[in-house]
Amino acid sequence: TCEYELHNVPPAGPPAFVFCIDTCAPVEELTELADSIQQILNLLPEDSLVGLITFGTNVQVHEIGFGGLPKAYVIRGNKEYGTAKVSQLLGCAPVAGGKGGGAPPPPAPPGQQQTNGMPPQQQTYESPGQQVLRRFLLPVSECSMTVESILDDLRKDPWPVPSDKRVARCTGCAMSVATSLLDLALPRSGARLMMFVGGPCTSGPGQIVNRLKTEDMRSHADISRNAEPLHKPACEFYASLARRNHPAAGKKGSSTQAAANASATSAHVVDVFACSLDQVGMLEMAELVEATGGQMVLGDSFGQSVFKESLRRVFRTFEPDVPEDGGKMQMAFGATLEVLTSREFKVSGAIGPVTSLGKKGPNVSDLEVGKGGTNAWSLGGVDPETTVAIYFDISNPGTSPLPEGKRRFIQFLTKYQHANGRTRLRATTLCGPWYNPPPGEGEKRAPPQPGVNGYNGNMEQPSPVKMSFDQEAAAVLLARVAVDRTGSEDVADVLRWVDRSLIRLCSKFADYVPDDPNSFRLAPEFSLFPQFVFHLRRSQFLQLFNSSPDEAAYYRYILNRENTTNSLVMIQPTLLSYSFNGPPQPALLDSQSVRPDTILLLDTFFHVVVFHGETCAAWREQRYHEQEEHAAFRDLLEAPQADAQTIMDNRFPVPRYIVCDQHKSEARFLMAKLNPSQTHNSEGGGGAQVFTDDVSLRVFMEHLMKLAVQS
Repeated sequence: TCEYELHNVPPAGPPAFVFCIDTCAPVEELTELADSIQQILNLLPEDSLVGLITFGTNVQVHEIGFGGLPKAYVIRGNKEYGTAKVSQLLGCAPVAGGKGGGAPPPPAPPGQQQTNGMPPQQQTYESPGQQVLRRFLLPVSECSMTVESILDDLRKDPWPVPSDKRVARCTGCAMSVATSLLDLALPRSGARLMMFVGGPCTSGPGQIVNRLKTEDMRSHADISRNAEPLHKPACEFYASLARRNHPAAGKKGSSTQAAANASATSAHVVDVFACSLDQVGMLEMAELVEATGGQMVLGDSFGQSVFKESLRRVFRTFEPDVPEDGGKMQMAFGATLEVLTSREFKVSGAIGPVTSLGKKGPNVSDLEVGKGGTNAWSLGGVDPETTVAIYFDISNPGTSPLPEGKRRFIQFLTKYQHANGRTRLRATTLCGPWYNPPPGEGEKRAPPQPGVNGYNGNMEQPSPVKMSFDQEAAAVLLARVAVDRTGSEDVADVLRWVDRSLIRLCSKFADYVPDDPNSFRLAPEFSLFPQFVFHLRRSQFLQLFNSSPDEAAYYRYILNRENTTNSLVMIQPTLLSYSFNGPPQPALLDSQSVRPDTILLLDTFFHVVVFHGETCAAWREQRYHEQEEHAAFRDLLEAPQADAQTIMDNRFPVPRYIVCDQHKSEARFLMAKLNPSQTHNSEGGGGAQVFTDDVSLRVFMEHLMKLAVQS
């Protein structure tokens, strides 16, 4: 991998941050949110630009460059505003002016020429973008006091709300005004629009529910049978925000495709921080967030660490000892990715926070996976953790083997705008061998008896393809395809596709005698893959029970942008067991692991759960850990909490931390993830019972073996 700084591209200047705050939230929530944003202002580089917008029934654009007293422009929140209209409403039409600051001069009296105190030949014309940068987007070193005073005086939206109605919240209108502001001032520079939302949009564009409380929020069932009339218009509105200033985008293809083409020429990122016990419209906004490479964080309250710490971690910086980048922010903007390959294979597509650029080439496959039909994508905003899955298609026909020693080549070209404003190009080149399978490889034959002629029990000599199978990466790649397909197919059809994929893999690579399930064996390279698929089928990515449409969209978006290790934790959570018998031990994700005298630490990526067995919980309630003679028990209680803190320290979004006891309500966070080897229908056995009708891993494997060996 080599990275180059492109000096032929002029610097874009420092990044801008527009904070868009929902004032319909309760006063306590607004206080917590204001405190978090004030802390963020102290983390920003001094030359970073800052803007502030608040919204409720209407949208208020705060003129932080106006000295003396707070000043804001109020825009009605019941309709969408284009860039030109926003410029007009904010008084940013082109005017003559000099170098001085302050508000635009008043219009000249009739019959007199406006000179602004200067001879006509010395006048310069101030563009709308320059006026925005002078009045609404200022360096944090110049406006931090003004912004902090506005945040200190934040008040709940004053418009009265009848008891039978929801508050009027114009989230979509606020987003359109904010994007217009950035398009006017910084059309090519890096910027983040950070939306802080405390409830659903009930007014204007992007509305997802009517104000009357008698109407429920949309559910999975409503969306699947097209019974929610506001869902599709809201999705189309948010997709249009990404392509509004790029008319060429969207002439063909879906709205998502069009949004992608638009974001390729824009370095503006949209982040959504939703903190509410109700849905806020994350499902509809996900299209825009993905098109711009933004972040999504879903929490219950702006006072939770899930929100507070996650917001701080958006602004993480490189370690001081990192060459060139020490102390700089890790975020980057306007990223694009291009994939080049040798002739023997082609690019099928990509899945992740990417949008197609529609770039055709000889290495673009007709078989599309995810966002295909191109070899280049826009990533929008990126950071060191952003991960994209690229899928390839072998184009060389199987009838013409490749020459011995032939090697394959892949090159990834990533271009992005660094936080310092400079443009960089990163080139990563990979090389590897091809393998020509000999005739007849893969055919299943009756094996000789073990021990005969040196046979050790294996049915055939393993091929290099089989030996190099990465089951962890394969599970994540399969999960991404499955999640991507849920956008256009019914979940039941996706589950059947996942099952067929697993059966085909086992039929091809397992060792077995046809029609004899007892002979079924998987090599170590494949042995964990079926259980990954088992847990994927039960995960929140494919099972919609007990999750709202917003939660499903959030979980799926995070899965599609995280690396293999984190994605595996989401699919098959990790479990550690703590007891008096020795140091912490990895435990099977099984109901048999639940013991009265043990403490379990479960990491699902989104939740970190410390689960106390029945006996340990009783001892803790009797305060044995406060007595010196029970210091070992005190250490046992503290160990999982320390390890949980270590897990949460470096993760984004910050997981929710849950401490619970066996047989208590919050124990469901653990029990729902365990393999139900013991249920209410089982007899005998150890461990805890899981009240479910789901099949266990053992039953799942029995059915898999039976179907895989069928001739």
